[in-house]
Amino acid sequence: MTGCADKIAAEAAAASLAEEVGATRSMPADERGVGAGAGVAPMRANGARLTRSGKIKVRVPNPSNVALGVVLAVLALVTAFALATMDYGKVAFPAAMAAAVDDFLTMMLQPGLGGHFTLPDVVEGLFVSLALALLTTFIGAAIAFVLGLLAASNLSNRAASNAIKVLMSVARAVPTILWVLVFSVAIGLGPEAAVIGLLFHSVAYLVKAYSESFEEVDPGVLEALRASGASWWQVVFQGVVPEKVNEMLSWTFIRFEINFVNAVAVGAVAGAGGIGYQLFLAGSFYYNIHEVGLIVYLCLAVAVVLEVAATKLRKRYLVQR
Repeated sequence: MTGCADKIAAEAAAASLAEEVGATRSMPADERGVGAGAGVAPMRANGARLTRSGKIKVRVPNPSNVALGVVLAVLALVTAFALATMDYGKVAFPAAMAAAVDDFLTMMLQPGLGGHFTLPDVVEGLFVSLALALLTTFIGAAIAFVLGLLAASNLSNRAASNAIKVLMSVARAVPTILWVLVFSVAIGLGPEAAVIGLLFHSVAYLVKAYSESFEEVDPGVLEALRASGASWWQVVFQGVVPEKVNEMLSWTFIRFEINFVNAVAVGAVAGAGGIGYQLFLAGSFYYNIHEVGLIVYLCLAVAVVLEVAATKLRKRYLVQR
């Protein structure tokens, strides 16, 4: 009797297992949790967009992307239409483009001196432009530090802060070259006009950078210093400057790089001399593209050296503080 009971129980268990396996095989892959459709139902419930094979769509179109694509497509069509219908006169556009590319390759692959300048002259002009950039950056940083403190809303009253910010916004809205031209007319051509013109935009740029950095100082630190009886200058030099000196140095070095580029650009416009004036003579007076290539390479070398120096100084003196 016991053997018959065991046999009947075993047959019942086998029949139940067979029914479960058959039901599982008849279920869709989505519900079984296997195959390509595993987890599709929960993903759809969470709002994820899927492909027909059950994969998650990585690129989902939205109104912003569609609008950007439409704008870019329209601009591309307008540009192509303008190039196709533009009146080039007697100039053959393909031939002119080929000549321009040939001149560019000659300038960049065959730099050299053409007898109008010597190498010491070019190096001296390079240092003149560097000195102009350094002078404007140093003076501009000193002026911008004081104005930045007065423009910071947590260190000054609201009226003075708003007034300085508005004035600096107006000064930044005028390009550097226009400031240089204005002072070239006012005080005459020379390095003085270039220095003052570069100084205006440098001060406006650095005031915005400094003041926004000062406004990010922890208010609790300032309140603690004021509660302990610290004066305004003590609050500045004990609570603000130590915390923001890294950002100030970074912004100042960035402005120095910008001022070097501007010093090269305004060298001929303001009569300030330097390598910018030599570049103007080589390109627009002597028409010697070999000399233009040499001057361009020297300017690129200075830009690389400044970037490497800024990185090294920051790693050595700022990041490890």
